Amino acid sequence: MTELDARLRAVADLIVAEAREGGGRHEYDGQIQDLSPEGVRTGLARLGEGPAPQDEHDARHLSVFEESLRTQFAELELHRKNPLIHLSNLDLAGYDRDYGSAADRAAAKAAHLALWPEAVDQAVASLDQIPAPVAKSLIGAARGLAAGIDDEAALKAHARLVAHIERATTEGDPDAALGGQGLARLMGTGEGLPVDLGKLAERADAERDRLTALLTESCAKLGKGGRAPLDVVRELVKDHPDADGVIEAARIGTEQAIAFTREKDLVPYHDGECLVGLAPESRRWAMAMMAWNSPGEPEGPSWYYITPPEPSWPEQDQAEWLEVFSSTTLPAINVHEVAPGHFSHARALRRAPSEVRRLLQSMAFVEGWAHYAEELCVEEGFAPDDPRFEIGVWVEALIRVTRLACAIGVHTGQMTVEDGARRFESDTHLAGPAALSEARRASFDPTYGRYTWGKLLIMDLRERAKAEWGAGFGLQRFHKALFDLGSPPLGLIDAIL
Repeated sequence: MTELDARLRAVADLIVAEAREGGGRHEYDGQIQDLSPEGVRTGLARLGEGPAPQDEHDARHLSVFEESLRTQFAELELHRKNPLIHLSNLDLAGYDRDYGSAADRAAAKAAHLALWPEAVDQAVASLDQIPAPVAKSLIGAARGLAAGIDDEAALKAHARLVAHIERATTEGDPDAALGGQGLARLMGTGEGLPVDLGKLAERADAERDRLTALLTESCAKLGKGGRAPLDVVRELVKDHPDADGVIEAARIGTEQAIAFTREKDLVPYHDGECLVGLAPESRRWAMAMMAWNSPGEPEGPSWYYITPPEPSWPEQDQAEWLEVFSSTTLPAINVHEVAPGHFSHARALRRAPSEVRRLLQSMAFVEGWAHYAEELCVEEGFAPDDPRFEIGVWVEALIRVTRLACAIGVHTGQMTVEDGARRFESDTHLAGPAALSEARRASFDPTYGRYTWGKLLIMDLRERAKAEWGAGFGLQRFHKALFDLGSPPLGLIDAIL
């Protein structure tokens, strides 16, 4: 593994959890990030020390991450307001991936767990401004961190953190909004471009209208014209495998997605192994997720994790969970998570030409790319005889664009969380607790509109590339040029032109 220079190391030291798992920097195994007030100040003071990378793009890429960290920790002080940052610091789930020997991973996990009391001390010292809505949204995740742990000292520390967050559910500020300026700064500095939230909200509304029209057309192809499209979707998602068949359905769908991506030559690399299996216990909060073979790791398998419902759940809860894996929606999830989505991107990240591009990953690009990949597959003719595939793509996209609208509304004070839930109920097929859960996520994950934002900017860039490259344009050329940048901040993607 290549050693990081001092300037890049200073950034990595402020994103330890992401560097360890997403970047594969396992020198951080068994360690925690110092998220105490003093630790954060010390980390911020080290940013920018040392020479910039010689490559001009890498220098800009690194600078965007430095400025983003200053916004998160110095300007908005999110380590004082958002327990999610601290929960990620405690999270042991990354050691369940088979990136190294079982003995080494077990030792690293034990070393990390031994540091929980110290990490909790730091978290309690920092978290003095948790808004009540954020505490209510994250208290379940905080409790879930202790699943499967029997170390007494760690469990006592964990209980202290849970109690601290529980107090904030009643004593915290009832307003979780960052404010329009705060959200614009968080999004903009993170991606290296100015953000006009008003224009972005208008773009979200226009995208919702485009997707609704496409959904209506696709439902008509299925012979369901004349009916409300979202009612058609609510009917379609009830056709799904049973709990025992979910993983096999995802495995078959993964093979189809990889074969289609290779046949159409949509991405520069078609190698690597993607296994499909039951999510480890520590990751079963997610219905489906990609745990990729990270850039800093030796060659190994990526895992597409699937979480069926628990047999002990009430029958209604199991049925609602399984709707995510319906014959309409699972194929879209497969191409997003696997090919040409996250798995394909991960294969390219391993070939990115510098440590900056391999390690510093814009989540708006990561998720924007995978979301773009869904619509790309519709354009390229995936499952051309089954309109349910494109229906599933439009349904997933409507949820993502509603996240963007909800994040802007909640953090500018134009929406309450309840207003956001009503927006999910009117613009998507979600209802009741599912709609409310999506709206609540805006409080602790204010940039969760990144899926749609990233997709739209990639699609905008593709149109520019078509115009500038003319006859020289091709999807493979366009996608390789993007992937050669690694996972760039959205404000830097036009470097390919």
